[in-house]
Parts: sequence; C-alpha cells; structure tokens
Amino acid sequence: MSDTTTPPPHTLIVLRHAKSAWPAGVPDEERPLGPRGRRDAPEAGRWLRDRGLLPDMVVCSPARRARETWDLASAELPQAPSAAFDPRVYTADADDLVQVLRGRPRHAATVLLIGHNPALEDLVLDLAADTGGEALDRVREKYPTSGLAVLEVTGEWAALGSSPARLRDFAVPRGPRS
Repeated sequence: MSDTTTPPPHTLIVLRHAKSAWPAGVPDEERPLGPRGRRDAPEAGRWLRDRGLLPDMVVCSPARRARETWDLASAELPQAPSAAFDPRVYTADADDLVQVLRGRPRHAATVLLIGHNPALEDLVLDLAADTGGEALDRVREKYPTSGLAVLEVTGEWAALGSSPARLRDFAVPRGPRS
C-alpha cells in the first residue's frame, strides 16, 4: 500500500535586505547597511523569533548589505543556521529565485531567502498570485527594505511554482528611531 498523504506545507520567508548606504566609489555589491538598516535588521530577526518563524535553512545574496542584514537579524534568533551565500541571488529575477529554491532539500521545513528587489517582490507576487487579501495588496503597493513575506508552500521544494503558494503574512519591521 502506498502512502498518498499530502506532505506538510513548507514555509518560505522572503526578506528584502535592510536599508543600505550609498558611499561614493563603493561597488554595488559592497554597499553596507546604512544607519536605518542597522536598526531595522535586528527588528526583522525579533519579528521572526516572536512568531516562531525560525529557519532551518538560509539562502542569502552575497552582497554585503544582504550579509549584514542576516548577521544582525540572526543575532536575535535563539538558534540560527548558517547561511548559504548564493551568487545567483544577487543578480536573479523571480524565475532564477525559483530555481535556487527548488534546490533546497526536502527536510528543510522553513527556508529564509534574503535578497533584492525587484526579484523578491516578483517572486512573492508570482507564487502567491491567487492568495488575495490585504497582505498581497501591500506587497503589490511596495516591498520596502526589511520587508518580510511569509508564504505557505504546498508540495516539495523541487516543485516550487507548479502549485500556488499562500501568502500568510507581510510585515515591514522597523527598529527604534533616534
């Protein structure tokens, strides 16, 4: 007798890097976080922690601002996995990101993707197009820095995009202002 039960859903968390600085003469990939980004990135980690959204796996752009976002956010988690810094995420479009995510192992129940717009926004809109609701409307309006989308993904990572995902939440955690 074969097991025909539906596998439990996976969770995909899509985090746009925190606000970066624009220092003169610094290549795009090496731009650091700015003051606001350094305040907001830890708040993103606290937001995840407070909701029990603890990643099993992290896939991050190798750009400095994305790495720094993960460093600051992960410091707020009770236990944080090491991140895989995938160069494809830096230059990706939404289809490329689907391919990156399809390579995640089956056992990874919750994956955190940290990258850049417009690819992240396009990915969330593509995957959750049928979700509807206020969260999706906010993603359509703007996917700001430190924006976090939480999607419930049915099926295995290898099949990502072949069935719709459900957008469970969208938030933009902000740290305290001086």
